[in-house]
Amino acid sequence: MPSIYRSPAWEKMAPWPQRGLVPPLLWGLSVFLSLPGPVWLQPSPPPQSSSPTEPHPCHTCRGLVDSFNKGLERTIRDNFGGGNTAWEEEKLSKYKDSETRLVEVLESVCSKSDFECHRLLELSEELVESWWFHKQQEAPDLFQWLCSDSLKLCCPSGTFGPSCLPCPGGAERPCGGYGQCEGEGTRGGSGHCDCQAGYGGEACGQCGLGYFEVERNASHLVCSACFGPCARCSGPEESNCLQCKNGWALHHLKCVDIDECGTERASCGADQFCVNTEGSYECRDCAKACLGCMGAGPGRCKKCSPGYQQVGSKCLDVDECEPEVCPGENQQCENTEGSYRCICAQGYKQIESVCVKEQIPESAGFFSEMTEDELVVLQQMFFGVIICALATLAAKGDLVFTAIFIGAVAAMTGYWLSERSDRVLEGFIKGR
Repeated sequence: MPSIYRSPAWEKMAPWPQRGLVPPLLWGLSVFLSLPGPVWLQPSPPPQSSSPTEPHPCHTCRGLVDSFNKGLERTIRDNFGGGNTAWEEEKLSKYKDSETRLVEVLESVCSKSDFECHRLLELSEELVESWWFHKQQEAPDLFQWLCSDSLKLCCPSGTFGPSCLPCPGGAERPCGGYGQCEGEGTRGGSGHCDCQAGYGGEACGQCGLGYFEVERNASHLVCSACFGPCARCSGPEESNCLQCKNGWALHHLKCVDIDECGTERASCGADQFCVNTEGSYECRDCAKACLGCMGAGPGRCKKCSPGYQQVGSKCLDVDECEPEVCPGENQQCENTEGSYRCICAQGYKQIESVCVKEQIPESAGFFSEMTEDELVVLQQMFFGVIICALATLAAKGDLVFTAIFIGAVAAMTGYWLSERSDRVLEGFIKGR
């Protein structure tokens, strides 16, 4: 059978498959995946966490057939419907069962990431071709012919296992219609019925624990819930109980709560007490003041914990700080729940297990953190501003400000010369 995919350029890259329609597709896919590509097109490594459970082969086969059927619908819809009915009927008769149409469908039957679908298609390629060209008329249901009869991956509805045995309750109504038969429709599973809430039994044909039968006929069973603590009952009322759930006792057709705390059924620790609840009990911790207790709070203690003393009916904290207990200098006692601790007195801090007086730093001046050079620059800037202001006023002809300006300039000149002369003299003395 000639293939429409043959290409001289591709022949140089990989050996060409000799027969079948699906091999060209798989060959093309393998060549594409073997080509070098950018990093973002390379398959990423599998995650380290546990991979999801692989689907049953029957489910994979059903998905493949469903996708194949959608492809058939798509190829008819996309290629025809233009308006020339006579022309379309002639072309459609040739295209309907053609190799071209089969290839178009198979190209998109599996998604790129569905490796199970690609694997199954590779295994069943010859069967798919055989059905397409030779078996369609006698076996129009591809799922039944491929998945059940040929590959033997699936069973008819209502059956399970390698031999396609009927589910409990029969193949017509597996699990009575009130549950799910494990492995139904596949060649696996145990056939066990997972019943809906309210139903039980091998084939979900009975009312489950805590439910009673309201109505039954040849094909249907209606179950309703019993009154809360009833495990079996004849009706919905409190007085219809026939059997009670754990933690309850049957008394005159009613379920009465058992007080486990008043019996030997409760098992709590030495520093816990029992609290009865409906159908059960809880163990809760005693108060910190108690060594064993009969209930909550320091007034239900059997014995007081160390650091506590009994005052009346309660275990209360002992104030260990009443006598002088802290031997260290500048220490004081701080009472805590059931004990005490020694801390440094106010104004002292602990350094290597000794309480020393805290040093309060003196308040720093505004210019205390400035260097000597920074102060000189700031001083020159200040005087510069003053001189500029005086020069502005002197320029207006005011004799008073003119005199002040001349005096300020003379003072600054003298200060600068004296500073400079002192530095020159100091350098001369030091030989610089």
